[in-house]
Amino acid sequence: MKKHTIYIVLSIFFLASCSVGKLAMKKGNKKFKYGEYDYSIAYFDKAVKHNFKAGEAYFKIGEAYRLSNRLMEAEPFYQQAIDENYLEEEVKFQYALALKSNEKYKEARQVLEDYLETAEEEETKELAQVELDNLIKLGEIMDKESYFRVKNLELINTPAAEYSPVYLDGELYFTSSRFGGKIYKTTGTPFTNIYKVKTRGAIVDENTITSLGEEINDSNTNDGCVAFSPDGQTMVFAKGNSGRKKGTEDVDLYISRFRRGAWSTPELLRINDGKAWDSSPAFSRDGRTLFFASNRRGSIGGTDLFAATVNRRGQWSNVRNLGPKINTVGNEMFPFQASDGSLYFSSDGHPGFGGLDILVSKREEGEMVVENLGSPINSASDDFGFFLYTPDKGFFTSNRDGGLGDDDIYTFINNDPNLKIINYYLTGTTHTIDEQGNEILLPNTTVLLYGENDELLNEALTGRDGKFLFRVYPEEDYKLMGEKPDYFTSRALFSTKGKTIPKELLTQLETNKVFETKLVLDQIILDKSIVLENIYYDLDKDDIRPDAALELDKLVTILQDNPAIKIELSSHTDSRQTAAYNDDLSKRRAQSAVAYIVSEGIDPARLKAKGYGESQLLISDDEINKLPTEEAKEAAHQRNRRTEFKVTEYNKSLLAEDEQEEELPLEEIQVEERTEPAGKSLEDKIDWDN
Repeated sequence: MKKHTIYIVLSIFFLASCSVGKLAMKKGNKKFKYGEYDYSIAYFDKAVKHNFKAGEAYFKIGEAYRLSNRLMEAEPFYQQAIDENYLEEEVKFQYALALKSNEKYKEARQVLEDYLETAEEEETKELAQVELDNLIKLGEIMDKESYFRVKNLELINTPAAEYSPVYLDGELYFTSSRFGGKIYKTTGTPFTNIYKVKTRGAIVDENTITSLGEEINDSNTNDGCVAFSPDGQTMVFAKGNSGRKKGTEDVDLYISRFRRGAWSTPELLRINDGKAWDSSPAFSRDGRTLFFASNRRGSIGGTDLFAATVNRRGQWSNVRNLGPKINTVGNEMFPFQASDGSLYFSSDGHPGFGGLDILVSKREEGEMVVENLGSPINSASDDFGFFLYTPDKGFFTSNRDGGLGDDDIYTFINNDPNLKIINYYLTGTTHTIDEQGNEILLPNTTVLLYGENDELLNEALTGRDGKFLFRVYPEEDYKLMGEKPDYFTSRALFSTKGKTIPKELLTQLETNKVFETKLVLDQIILDKSIVLENIYYDLDKDDIRPDAALELDKLVTILQDNPAIKIELSSHTDSRQTAAYNDDLSKRRAQSAVAYIVSEGIDPARLKAKGYGESQLLISDDEINKLPTEEAKEAAHQRNRRTEFKVTEYNKSLLAEDEQEEELPLEEIQVEERTEPAGKSLEDKIDWDN
């Protein structure tokens, strides 16, 4: 009887324990589903203690630590999930990442190799192979010589998180969860706000640390990752979901402007994806491009780096993915563009030490090259938020061992003896020709810069002074295009090949090399004849000569660039035949030219052929007869055998349908060059409001 009673008691205890474990697992999964990872851990731990689905619970604890940015702490729980024979393939992959974050590179490599022998899940298998390849390449990064020296910025850091430093006009802005407040359920830490402190370089006055105030910071959201336009008058920052019904679903970018001594009420940027995470913004050096990270549709991996540009209306638009040279199947975020045009960013998808590593992307002879900055900038922990305030000094963030708490801000100096920065710029003005033939400035003109593979690299809208400025790079070819309503699109080529300054000739840390040029756009005037130079025909013939084809190709380009126009293409003869013969010959020549243009893909409805015979001679017979030589007379007759075009219709409603087509070879544009020390003198030439 006693044994039977004990059995009943044990059964009741077991059933009660299972019930408690099941309820804990259910609550843990609910918290996990809604991103309350820190809260979910306690419930999963309770499920383990009551032996309910221990393998799954251990895995979920590991995932909760990983997803709340504590991957190092996840390692033992992934291990225990494996020991409990948890069957999900992903656990081994995440276990390898956790081992890597704890600098157990050999063990991580072995786990990945074992996993790949039996893996069936293609997506995770692909990620595992990338990680294994990255671990194999890690030795090269470790052997890299480094000239960086780093130091914890202890006067700013606290046991809470401090990250994403940005320097502007003697003040350091940063994000922090200091001073307590409402708890963020994902991480179990207080919500973050944006702060600033007065500083001279890396020498901070800790007594001046202040919050940006309630207009920017919201006690119910994470606010942070701030970026400023080059003139300091525009601020873009990230703000998280408040949880309110009218709130956004995820993190989004907001914009505020400094007006009358205060920041305006932040507004949502239009480039946000309402269903995606958009954060870590950074302006380009000219202020016309905004880099940011997002996991929106079209991303290559988790989060990718994207760029948006300012259009002619002054609005942020044209969002594009920065491509597979920078973005990976992992996560890329925290971009920063240096004065030399290099793009620094953090990634866990490129070869690195573990977690997020800081890398730099540079253009070298038209190719994008990505390089890991190595140790001591990078560690097995998360290293991110890189910012240079001089070419050799700056800040970054890390949650590495030895810090004061969570994320800490560090300062660094680069003592590389060969560190010499050369900034190459192409600056110029847009012009047109007035009725008297004078060259005058043409404001509000869009100028586009294309690379060697017709890749759009940059876009500018000239101001009242007609000026534009682009960063260019050594040993590359470029194409410039100028566009403005009521004007023909202008094209020209430019090259930096053979114009690179040898670094051994430099005497300063940073030098600017400036090329100067101009673009001339002709106004579209209906029924105004424009002579196509060098469109000549042999005597009595209407076939297109090779030299004439090259010139007609330029007219093809004009028609491609200006889809809103229709033209009349006219042909003229000399007077050395009867008028009837010349009328017929000129018609055949005009029709031959039109046929050639149509063969190059131009809609025939946009073209009209007309022959004028000898009725509109440029040089009369009397003038020709007075010329001294037969060669001079023949040249005059050939000038009369010309081809012209004029715009007969200009439909502005078609302008929005303009598509860029591949161009034909052009003459390289003439530029002036000058070399000057780097400094504010160049930036002063940029009108940031245009």
